[in-house]
Amino acid sequence: MGNLTLEELSGRTIVAANNLTLKPGQEAFLAPPSYAVAEAYFAPDTDWPRVVVDGDDVVGFIRGHFDQQTSQVEFQSCIWRIHIAAEAQGRGVGRFAVEALAAEARSRGFERLTVLWEPGDNSPGDFFHTLGFVDIGETRYGETIAALALT
Repeated sequence: MGNLTLEELSGRTIVAANNLTLKPGQEAFLAPPSYAVAEAYFAPDTDWPRVVVDGDDVVGFIRGHFDQQTSQVEFQSCIWRIHIAAEAQGRGVGRFAVEALAAEARSRGFERLTVLWEPGDNSPGDFFHTLGFVDIGETRYGETIAALALT
């Protein structure tokens, strides 16, 4: 990958993020980015939606959520969504996006970042484990909860 940057959402980047193509089987684990974009506008103080840009191309989307007041600790500082274009996977784009979100969480005073995923073939579990996330529990729906220490 070339020179990766993060950008806030704009008319151009929202459309590009919504058109990201995933690898076969991955779509079962993700809602379209447009859902996450729409949801983010309901809570602009707590949500952090960004696109990952390589040159002129949008190659990823990540949405963080920060809310120290929520009673559910797994949602205080978390990755709400991450989508990486199929052709960009395995090239450091996802790592770049997660590290940027972790840096934002640190700057807001959080000591850990969490993520949830549904287990299964093509799930993102191996990716998150590679980045240092450790399984800490399970939701009542069977989703894995993992955390990354930020200290």
